[in-house]
Amino acid sequence: MDKDDIKQDKAMIRSAVHKHEAAMHKGKPKTKLAKGGKTNMQMKTMGRNLAKVANQKKTVRSVTKNMGKVNKNG
Repeated sequence: MDKDDIKQDKAMIRSAVHKHEAAMHKGKPKTKLAKGGKTNMQMKTMGRNLAKVANQKKTVRSVTKNMGKVNKNG
């Protein structure tokens, strides 16, 4: 994709999200879209290192952390 095309797509998405928020969620601040890199929410849910890996491989796959759940029989 061309860089100009990507820039135009991001601007269109940003404006659509802000229009929705202005109409449906009045009085609340506008959402700041992620600029790239791991976010705090991603680090809280999957851990710092897994969030970093998931961000690097964003187009290929996303990493989920299910290591904390252990099924015990009886």
